[in-house]
Amino acid sequence: MKQTNESRLTPIVLTAFRIVVGFLVFCHGSSTLIGWPVAPYGGQTSTFWEWPGGIAGAIQLVCGALLMVGLGTRAAAFLSSGSMAVAYFWKHQPDGLLPIDNDGDSLVLFCWALFLLVFTGPGLLALDNLLSRTRSRQPESSTSQVGEGVPA
Repeated sequence: MKQTNESRLTPIVLTAFRIVVGFLVFCHGSSTLIGWPVAPYGGQTSTFWEWPGGIAGAIQLVCGALLMVGLGTRAAAFLSSGSMAVAYFWKHQPDGLLPIDNDGDSLVLFCWALFLLVFTGPGLLALDNLLSRTRSRQPESSTSQVGEGVPA
């Protein structure tokens, strides 16, 4: 069956999507923890294990980095998506019913974009893919366990 241009480009576009979303999540985490690339909203950074800001920043920093390189993509996306959902319902939902009412638009978009990556995977260019190819090429161990292959 002949592939269309769209179906050939899908894994590449998915890779770009993962990298951009990962970079944005990483920037939010680094901003929260160290004030880079810009100071967080309000100007106050959080310490790494401070609840809830520091924990959220740590999740965003680590998972954003993992998403950018495509390592543990599905797990990192799931954890990040969940942290965005918690932040939305904890901090924004009480201020209004809809995200446009409560300034939670970006959290909802992040949550659903990350949730999509849980199901689509990392795309074409990712460390996950490289590691799975490396593991599949390794030959099985030639040493056998005692009693292996011997009928009982």
